[in-house]
Amino acid sequence: MDTEFIRLSLAPLGIAALAAVVCALPGNFLVLRRISLIGDAISHVVLLGVVGAFAVTGTLAAGAMLAGATASALLAVGLIAVIQHLGRIEPGAAMGVVFTAMFAAGVLWLEQSHGRSVHLDVEHVLYGNLESLLWLDATGWQSLLDPAALRTLPPALYRLAATLFMTVLLLVIFWRPLCASTFDAGFAASAGAHPFLTGLGLLITVAVATVMAFQAVGAIIVVAMLICPAATARLLTNRLAFQVLCSAALALLAALSGFILAAWGPGWLGYPHSLNAAGMIATVGGLFLLLAAMFGPCRRRTGTGTGTGT
Repeated sequence: MDTEFIRLSLAPLGIAALAAVVCALPGNFLVLRRISLIGDAISHVVLLGVVGAFAVTGTLAAGAMLAGATASALLAVGLIAVIQHLGRIEPGAAMGVVFTAMFAAGVLWLEQSHGRSVHLDVEHVLYGNLESLLWLDATGWQSLLDPAALRTLPPALYRLAATLFMTVLLLVIFWRPLCASTFDAGFAASAGAHPFLTGLGLLITVAVATVMAFQAVGAIIVVAMLICPAATARLLTNRLAFQVLCSAALALLAALSGFILAAWGPGWLGYPHSLNAAGMIATVGGLFLLLAAMFGPCRRRTGTGTGTGT
Protein backbone atom coordinates (compact mmCIF):
# COMPACT_ATOMS: atom_id res chain seq x y z
CA MET A 1 0.00 0.00 0.00
CA ASP A 2 2.84 2.41 0.84
CA THR A 3 4.56 1.71 -2.48
CA GLU A 4 1.33 2.29 -4.40
CA PHE A 5 0.77 5.60 -2.61
CA ILE A 6 4.32 6.77 -3.31
CA ARG A 7 4.18 5.83 -6.99
CA LEU A 8 0.67 7.09 -7.77
CA SER A 9 -0.10 9.86 -5.27
CA LEU A 10 3.00 11.34 -3.63
CA ALA A 11 4.25 13.32 -6.64
CA PRO A 12 0.86 14.79 -7.64
CA LEU A 13 0.17 15.61 -4.00
CA GLY A 14 3.47 17.47 -3.73
CA ILE A 15 2.88 19.27 -7.03
CA ALA A 16 -0.59 20.34 -5.93
CA ALA A 17 0.78 21.69 -2.64
CA LEU A 18 3.59 23.61 -4.36
CA ALA A 19 1.25 25.06 -6.99
CA ALA A 20 -1.21 26.20 -4.33
CA VAL A 21 1.42 27.99 -2.25
CA VAL A 22 3.16 29.50 -5.30
CA CYS A 23 -0.12 31.09 -6.37
CA ALA A 24 -1.26 32.12 -2.88
CA LEU A 25 1.79 34.20 -1.93
CA PRO A 26 1.59 36.88 -4.65
CA GLY A 27 -2.19 36.55 -4.59
CA ASN A 28 -2.27 38.51 -1.33
CA PHE A 29 -1.10 41.65 -3.09
CA LEU A 30 -3.51 41.13 -5.97
CA VAL A 31 -6.39 41.04 -3.47
CA LEU A 32 -5.14 44.14 -1.64
CA ARG A 33 -4.67 46.03 -4.91
CA ARG A 34 -8.11 44.93 -6.17
CA ILE A 35 -6.70 43.30 -9.29
CA SER A 36 -7.48 39.70 -8.33
CA LEU A 37 -8.68 38.74 -11.80
CA ILE A 38 -5.25 39.24 -13.34
CA GLY A 39 -4.96 35.46 -13.07
CA ASP A 40 -8.07 35.11 -15.23
CA ALA A 41 -6.52 37.41 -17.82
CA ILE A 42 -3.30 35.40 -17.87
CA SER A 43 -5.21 32.11 -18.21
CA HIS A 44 -6.83 33.47 -21.39
CA VAL A 45 -3.66 34.79 -23.01
CA VAL A 46 -1.88 31.47 -22.50
CA LEU A 47 -3.65 30.18 -25.64
CA LEU A 48 -1.78 32.67 -27.83
CA GLY A 49 1.54 31.50 -26.44
CA VAL A 50 0.69 27.82 -26.87
CA VAL A 51 -0.34 28.31 -30.50
CA GLY A 52 2.74 30.42 -31.17
CA ALA A 53 5.03 27.80 -29.64
CA PHE A 54 3.51 25.10 -31.82
CA ALA A 55 3.81 27.29 -34.92
CA VAL A 56 7.52 27.85 -34.24
CA THR A 57 8.55 24.37 -33.08
CA GLY A 58 5.97 22.12 -34.76
CA THR A 59 5.69 20.08 -31.56
CA LEU A 60 3.44 19.87 -28.51
CA ALA A 61 6.35 19.12 -26.16
CA ALA A 62 5.83 20.43 -22.64
CA GLY A 63 8.97 22.60 -22.72
CA ALA A 64 7.93 24.43 -25.88
CA MET A 65 4.37 24.94 -24.66
CA LEU A 66 5.62 26.26 -21.32
CA ALA A 67 8.03 28.68 -22.99
CA GLY A 68 5.31 29.99 -25.28
CA ALA A 69 2.81 30.38 -22.46
CA THR A 70 5.37 32.20 -20.32
CA ALA A 71 6.25 34.62 -23.11
CA SER A 72 2.56 35.31 -23.77
CA ALA A 73 1.82 35.87 -20.08
CA LEU A 74 4.75 38.26 -19.65
CA LEU A 75 3.67 40.18 -22.76
CA ALA A 76 0.16 40.44 -21.33
CA VAL A 77 1.21 41.82 -17.95
CA GLY A 78 3.52 44.29 -19.65
CA LEU A 79 0.72 45.54 -21.90
CA ILE A 80 -1.69 45.78 -18.96
CA ALA A 81 0.79 47.83 -16.94
CA VAL A 82 1.62 50.13 -19.85
CA ILE A 83 -2.02 50.70 -20.83
CA GLN A 84 -2.98 51.41 -17.22
CA HIS A 85 -0.06 53.77 -16.71
CA LEU A 86 -0.33 55.70 -19.99
CA GLY A 87 -4.10 55.68 -20.32
CA ARG A 88 -4.83 56.39 -16.65
CA ILE A 89 -7.64 53.82 -16.68
CA GLU A 90 -8.65 51.46 -13.92
CA PRO A 91 -6.95 48.02 -13.83
CA GLY A 92 -10.08 46.02 -14.73
CA ALA A 93 -10.48 47.86 -18.02
CA ALA A 94 -6.82 47.38 -18.93
CA MET A 95 -7.03 43.67 -18.16
CA GLY A 96 -10.25 43.30 -20.13
CA VAL A 97 -8.78 44.95 -23.22
CA VAL A 98 -5.55 42.94 -23.18
CA PHE A 99 -6.82 39.46 -22.39
CA THR A 100 -9.77 39.58 -24.81
CA ALA A 101 -7.58 40.90 -27.64
CA MET A 102 -4.82 38.33 -27.05
CA PHE A 103 -7.28 35.47 -26.58
CA ALA A 104 -9.02 36.43 -29.84
CA ALA A 105 -5.64 36.61 -31.59
CA GLY A 106 -4.82 33.12 -30.33
CA VAL A 107 -8.11 31.74 -31.64
CA LEU A 108 -7.63 33.37 -35.04
CA TRP A 109 -4.04 32.14 -35.28
CA LEU A 110 -5.13 28.62 -34.37
CA GLU A 111 -7.85 28.69 -37.03
CA GLN A 112 -5.54 29.95 -39.77
CA SER A 113 -2.52 27.80 -39.00
CA HIS A 114 -1.81 24.11 -39.34
CA GLY A 115 -2.22 23.90 -35.57
CA ARG A 116 -5.96 23.44 -36.04
CA SER A 117 -5.31 19.96 -37.42
CA VAL A 118 -3.53 18.95 -34.22
CA HIS A 119 -5.31 18.05 -31.01
CA LEU A 120 -4.42 20.70 -28.42
CA ASP A 121 -5.70 19.14 -25.20
CA VAL A 122 -8.11 21.79 -23.95
CA GLU A 123 -9.18 19.60 -21.02
CA HIS A 124 -5.66 19.56 -19.60
CA VAL A 125 -5.31 23.30 -20.14
CA LEU A 126 -8.55 23.92 -18.25
CA TYR A 127 -8.41 21.30 -15.50
CA GLY A 128 -4.78 20.23 -15.35
CA ASN A 129 -3.34 16.74 -15.37
CA LEU A 130 -2.36 16.13 -11.77
CA GLU A 131 -3.49 12.52 -11.90
CA SER A 132 -1.01 11.71 -14.67
CA LEU A 133 2.05 13.18 -12.92
CA LEU A 134 3.18 9.88 -11.41
CA TRP A 135 6.47 8.64 -9.93
CA LEU A 136 6.47 5.14 -11.39
CA ASP A 137 10.16 4.46 -10.72
CA ALA A 138 9.73 4.74 -6.94
CA THR A 139 10.07 1.51 -4.99
CA GLY A 140 9.24 2.76 -1.51
CA TRP A 141 10.06 5.50 0.97
CA GLN A 142 13.76 4.79 0.44
CA SER A 143 13.40 6.27 -3.06
CA LEU A 144 13.28 9.72 -1.41
CA LEU A 145 16.97 9.22 -0.57
CA ASP A 146 17.94 7.70 -3.93
CA PRO A 147 19.39 10.31 -6.35
CA ALA A 148 18.68 8.10 -9.35
CA ALA A 149 15.02 7.71 -8.36
CA LEU A 150 14.65 11.40 -7.56
CA ARG A 151 15.76 12.26 -11.10
CA THR A 152 12.66 10.47 -12.42
CA LEU A 153 10.22 12.67 -10.50
CA PRO A 154 7.88 14.70 -12.76
CA PRO A 155 9.70 17.85 -13.97
CA ALA A 156 6.71 19.96 -12.86
CA LEU A 157 7.70 19.28 -9.25
CA TYR A 158 11.17 20.77 -9.70
CA ARG A 159 9.85 23.72 -11.73
CA LEU A 160 7.31 24.59 -9.05
CA ALA A 161 9.85 24.16 -6.25
CA ALA A 162 12.22 26.56 -8.02
CA THR A 163 9.36 29.02 -8.64
CA LEU A 164 8.35 28.88 -4.97
CA PHE A 165 11.93 29.56 -3.87
CA MET A 166 12.23 32.56 -6.21
CA THR A 167 8.81 33.90 -5.15
CA VAL A 168 9.69 33.75 -1.46
CA LEU A 169 13.09 35.33 -2.13
CA LEU A 170 11.56 38.21 -4.10
CA LEU A 171 8.93 38.83 -1.43
CA VAL A 172 11.60 39.02 1.27
CA ILE A 173 13.86 41.34 -0.75
CA PHE A 174 11.13 43.70 -1.96
CA TRP A 175 8.80 43.47 1.05
CA ARG A 176 8.96 47.13 2.09
CA PRO A 177 8.53 48.75 -1.36
CA LEU A 178 5.81 46.24 -2.18
CA CYS A 179 3.88 47.06 0.99
CA ALA A 180 4.34 50.80 0.51
CA SER A 181 3.20 50.81 -3.11
CA THR A 182 0.25 48.56 -2.29
CA PHE A 183 -1.20 50.76 0.47
CA ASP A 184 -0.01 54.24 -0.53
CA ALA A 185 1.49 54.60 -4.00
CA GLY A 186 1.94 58.35 -3.54
CA PHE A 187 4.04 57.91 -0.43
CA ALA A 188 5.99 55.10 -2.08
CA ALA A 189 6.82 57.36 -5.04
CA SER A 190 7.94 60.20 -2.74
CA ALA A 191 10.14 57.76 -0.84
CA GLY A 192 11.78 56.55 -4.05
CA ALA A 193 10.14 53.12 -4.06
CA HIS A 194 9.10 53.29 -7.77
CA PRO A 195 5.54 51.94 -7.41
CA PHE A 196 5.10 51.42 -11.16
CA LEU A 197 8.15 49.18 -11.40
CA THR A 198 7.16 47.40 -8.20
CA GLY A 199 3.69 46.73 -9.57
CA LEU A 200 5.12 45.51 -12.85
CA GLY A 201 7.45 43.17 -10.97
CA LEU A 202 4.48 41.82 -9.02
CA LEU A 203 2.56 41.14 -12.24
CA ILE A 204 5.57 39.36 -13.76
CA THR A 205 5.85 37.21 -10.63
CA VAL A 206 2.16 36.35 -10.87
CA ALA A 207 2.53 35.52 -14.57
CA VAL A 208 5.41 33.14 -13.94
CA ALA A 209 3.60 31.49 -11.02
CA THR A 210 0.44 31.10 -13.09
CA VAL A 211 2.19 29.55 -16.06
CA MET A 212 4.24 27.19 -13.91
CA ALA A 213 1.13 26.01 -12.10
CA PHE A 214 -1.26 25.74 -15.04
CA GLN A 215 0.37 22.58 -16.46
CA ALA A 216 -0.52 20.68 -13.30
CA VAL A 217 -3.71 22.32 -12.04
CA GLY A 218 -5.10 23.99 -15.17
CA ALA A 219 -5.23 27.60 -16.27
CA ILE A 220 -8.74 28.26 -14.98
CA ILE A 221 -8.25 26.58 -11.59
CA VAL A 222 -5.19 28.79 -11.02
CA VAL A 223 -7.55 31.76 -10.63
CA ALA A 224 -9.08 30.18 -7.53
CA MET A 225 -5.65 29.39 -6.10
CA LEU A 226 -4.55 32.98 -6.59
CA ILE A 227 -7.61 34.46 -4.92
CA CYS A 228 -9.22 32.12 -2.38
CA PRO A 229 -6.38 31.59 0.15
CA ALA A 230 -5.42 35.29 0.10
CA ALA A 231 -9.01 36.51 0.41
CA THR A 232 -9.67 34.01 3.20
CA ALA A 233 -6.57 35.11 5.12
CA ARG A 234 -7.62 38.74 4.63
CA LEU A 235 -10.81 37.98 6.56
CA LEU A 236 -8.88 36.37 9.41
CA THR A 237 -6.24 38.96 10.31
CA ASN A 238 -5.32 42.65 10.16
CA ARG A 239 -1.57 42.00 9.95
CA LEU A 240 -0.13 41.73 6.45
CA ALA A 241 2.85 39.54 7.33
CA PHE A 242 0.59 37.11 9.18
CA GLN A 243 -1.91 37.27 6.31
CA VAL A 244 0.73 36.12 3.84
CA LEU A 245 1.78 33.24 6.10
CA CYS A 246 -1.84 32.34 6.78
CA SER A 247 -2.66 32.29 3.07
CA ALA A 248 0.21 29.89 2.43
CA ALA A 249 -1.02 27.60 5.21
CA LEU A 250 -4.59 27.73 3.88
CA ALA A 251 -3.40 27.01 0.34
CA LEU A 252 -1.40 24.03 1.58
CA LEU A 253 -4.35 22.73 3.60
CA ALA A 254 -6.72 23.16 0.62
CA ALA A 255 -4.31 21.31 -1.66
CA LEU A 256 -3.79 18.37 0.69
CA SER A 257 -7.41 17.99 1.79
CA GLY A 258 -8.76 18.60 -1.73
CA PHE A 259 -6.48 15.99 -3.25
CA ILE A 260 -7.35 13.44 -0.57
CA LEU A 261 -11.09 14.06 -0.93
CA ALA A 262 -10.88 13.79 -4.72
CA ALA A 263 -8.82 10.60 -4.71
CA TRP A 264 -10.37 8.66 -1.84
CA GLY A 265 -13.54 10.52 -0.84
CA PRO A 266 -15.83 8.89 -3.44
CA GLY A 267 -14.58 5.45 -2.37
CA TRP A 268 -15.44 6.18 1.24
CA LEU A 269 -18.99 6.94 0.10
CA GLY A 270 -19.24 3.83 -2.06
CA TYR A 271 -18.68 5.44 -5.47
CA PRO A 272 -16.29 3.69 -7.89
CA HIS A 273 -14.65 6.71 -9.54
CA SER A 274 -12.44 9.44 -8.13
CA LEU A 275 -12.97 13.14 -8.83
CA ASN A 276 -10.81 15.72 -10.56
CA ALA A 277 -8.18 16.74 -8.02
CA ALA A 278 -7.64 20.31 -9.20
CA GLY A 279 -11.36 20.99 -9.18
CA MET A 280 -11.75 19.62 -5.65
CA ILE A 281 -8.80 21.71 -4.41
CA ALA A 282 -10.43 24.84 -5.79
CA THR A 283 -13.76 23.81 -4.22
CA VAL A 284 -12.17 23.34 -0.80
CA GLY A 285 -10.48 26.74 -1.15
CA GLY A 286 -13.88 28.27 -1.92
CA LEU A 287 -15.41 26.60 1.14
CA PHE A 288 -12.65 28.04 3.32
CA LEU A 289 -13.45 31.49 1.93
CA LEU A 290 -17.16 31.00 2.59
CA LEU A 291 -16.52 30.01 6.21
CA ALA A 292 -14.20 33.00 6.71
CA ALA A 293 -16.81 35.32 5.20
CA MET A 294 -19.41 33.96 7.62
CA PHE A 295 -17.36 33.67 10.80
CA GLY A 296 -14.03 35.47 10.26
CA PRO A 297 -13.14 38.19 12.79
CA CYS A 298 -12.43 40.75 10.02
CA ARG A 299 -15.42 39.99 7.80
CA ARG A 300 -16.99 43.44 8.38
CA ARG A 301 -13.92 45.34 7.26
CA THR A 302 -14.20 47.56 4.17
CA GLY A 303 -11.43 48.98 2.02
CA THR A 304 -8.16 47.36 1.02
CA GLY A 305 -5.83 49.06 3.42
CA THR A 306 -7.98 49.75 6.48
CA GLY A 307 -6.44 48.57 9.68
CA THR A 308 -3.74 46.46 8.07
CA GLY A 309 -0.26 46.49 9.47
CA THR A 310 2.93 45.14 8.05
